[in-house]
Amino acid sequence: MTLDIGILLALACAFVANLGFFYKHRGANSVPKIDVRHPFAAARSLYSSKWFTIGMITATISWGLHVAALALAPMSVIQVALAAGVVFIAVMADRLFGFEVGRRQWIGLLLMAAGLAVLGITAPTMHGAHSQFSVAAMIAFEAGLFGLGGLLIMGPRMGGPVEHHGVMLGAAAGILFGVSDTAIKALTGITGAHGFLGLLLSPWLIVAVLASIVAFYASARGLQDGDAVPVIAVTGTAANIAGITGGILVFGDPMAGSPLGLTLQAIAFVAVIIAAAMMPAPVRAAGAAASA
Repeated sequence: MTLDIGILLALACAFVANLGFFYKHRGANSVPKIDVRHPFAAARSLYSSKWFTIGMITATISWGLHVAALALAPMSVIQVALAAGVVFIAVMADRLFGFEVGRRQWIGLLLMAAGLAVLGITAPTMHGAHSQFSVAAMIAFEAGLFGLGGLLIMGPRMGGPVEHHGVMLGAAAGILFGVSDTAIKALTGITGAHGFLGLLLSPWLIVAVLASIVAFYASARGLQDGDAVPVIAVTGTAANIAGITGGILVFGDPMAGSPLGLTLQAIAFVAVIIAAAMMPAPVRAAGAAASA
């Protein structure tokens, strides 16, 4: 029952989070380009837009749903449920925000749905929240993700194509959200074992806050530099992949126990990745600028 509630909370989180991203996209593109070298001025400029502020309030609600889900279910299960957010992205873009989603995106949605269904069918039964972790694995995983996110943020300076910088920033933001999610998952276990004081004294609280702050600025600038659907899709997908991987490598979430199950899970993971890669195809916004 607890696991089912956690999955339902994760699905609600996915819907609310993507709604917040679209609001933030509308708001970010109604203000001048932000300069992360001046973080306070950048934040003041972003929050001067009512749409960005609404988006951040919505994102805060989704964060609360996410924390509650992580406290009730294994991280890899929660992240697979959150991956359904890619489906919500296309539906919201097409029905609510005036973006035209092409045939390639809808094929990607079907592939995503199939991959998620296989992952759900083949996942072994798990009990408890799976919050115990190896400190060494946690440090290595979080440091590796921080480094990868930094490389993506520095993309153009390292020879990356400037026209893809918005998507690269979205990927960096997603990876850093994954860093924060992994730290938050650890904190749920620490709080359960040592109480609120253990939470306040844990270094993973600093990691979660720092990763969230950097992800905030990377996401906002990515939404300014890139098209809404690709950036939002890549952000969510990167966070999901980081979270699922963290659940398995850091918290020991099990994979299928049989060779057939492992093969099906591997195919399902590949299907999800391919589906995510199909989402950032060119899209057109019908009147999005006018409604900003």
